[in-house]
Amino acid sequence: MGLLLVTAAPASAEVKSTCGTYICVATAYQGRDYVQDVTVTTRDGLPGTLRAFVGDYRGSKANVSRWRFVVNREIRAYPRLAVCGGLDRGGRGIENHCVIIP
Repeated sequence: MGLLLVTAAPASAEVKSTCGTYICVATAYQGRDYVQDVTVTTRDGLPGTLRAFVGDYRGSKANVSRWRFVVNREIRAYPRLAVCGGLDRGGRGIENHCVIIP
């Protein structure tokens, strides 16, 4: 007797990105409300404290120039969801920049 294992293919995520003056923010999302991750990258390649925030999710990573924040949660927003990243250097907020999910 054989064992048949059936697995569903993972749902494909859409990716949207945009750049500000100092950082680029990219997000992988499914549908309108499910955020998989947020990647924040400095445009000049120099490290700082990178932040990601969306809904009640807040994450930060210090002394890096690129970081992928794993969110993996559904976040309801009306009419559209803003997925944001930020850069701090020397204790100063340099830039916050957001991707708007349609």
